Amino acid sequence: MGWSFPDPEACHAWGKGLGETLTIPAVIFLEGDLGVGKTTLAQGVLRGFGVPGRVKSPTYTLIESYATAHGPALHLDLYRLSDGEELEFLGIRDYLDEAALWLIEWPERGVGFLPEPDLRLRLSIASPGHHRLEVLLATARAASWLPFPPAGEEHDG
Repeated sequence: MGWSFPDPEACHAWGKGLGETLTIPAVIFLEGDLGVGKTTLAQGVLRGFGVPGRVKSPTYTLIESYATAHGPALHLDLYRLSDGEELEFLGIRDYLDEAALWLIEWPERGVGFLPEPDLRLRLSIASPGHHRLEVLLATARAASWLPFPPAGEEHDG
C-alpha cells in the first residue's frame, strides 16, 4: 500500500497520524535515498507519539532518545556508519532490552545488530514536488497502526 505527498508538511502529518496509533514495542525502518524525507517523516511520528519540544535530527549524534508518556522513543540515523558493528560502540545493546519505539533511518547499515522491523516505510520521489511512501508490513500487529490518509493525500491500497 502506498501514499503520495505533495509537500513535506503532508509527509510530516502522515507520520504524526502513525505516531498517534503506535504501541510499543515498535520497530520502524525508514528507507530511501538521501534527502527524500525520512527525517521529516520520523519527526512527524515522534511528534504523534508524544515527544514534547524540539525533535532533533540524529544525523551527527546517530541516536536521539526521548521519554514520552507512552514509553521511550529512539531515532537512529545510521547513514554515517561504515559497518554495523559500530553500533556496539554506540551502546546499542543498552537499548535492546527495553520496550521502545525505534525509528531507524538507513537500517541496511546496521544489519545483524538491529531488532527486526514491524514496518518498513520506503520513501521515494514520485515526480517533482511529490514524494511517494510505500508501506511494507513485517508483522501482523503493525497493520493496526496505519493511519487513515489525511485529506488531500492520494492513497492506493
